[in-house]
Amino acid sequence: MFELTRRNGRPVYTCNPFRGMDEFEKNFLGFPFGNFFDTKELAEFKTDVTDEGDHYLLEADLPGFDKKDINLSIDGDNLTVSAERHSRYEKKDEKDKIIRMERSYGSYSRSFDITGIDADAIKAKYEDGVLKLTLPKKQSEVPEAKRLEIE
Repeated sequence: MFELTRRNGRPVYTCNPFRGMDEFEKNFLGFPFGNFFDTKELAEFKTDVTDEGDHYLLEADLPGFDKKDINLSIDGDNLTVSAERHSRYEKKDEKDKIIRMERSYGSYSRSFDITGIDADAIKAKYEDGVLKLTLPKKQSEVPEAKRLEIE
């Protein structure tokens, strides 16, 4: 909105019915994008996980990344997917050519609990900006039937 000024020099603020609602939403919901717009931090990348019977399929949207900039690591029962996008602004020869830069640069990282997953058999594929992980389920061990001898 705009500000009006009285003749005595003190400002008069116009009523903005949306200001209160906006403050309520921010206080109640927090900031849905974190500090994305303030500190150049990136929002989390979106993932879908589906149960395919004998395995889970995790699909993560990572558009604009090179395959070499995506890192998958397993530590215990945690799978971490991280990716880093470098800025063209970092290159000295392109620094003076940039007029406007709106795309985000930095690093993404998400961790997933893989309890119940056969970590040695995980397969990863990246194409068209989507990382696909095939997470095979551990086979439950069926105890053998034993015959007990009576003493």
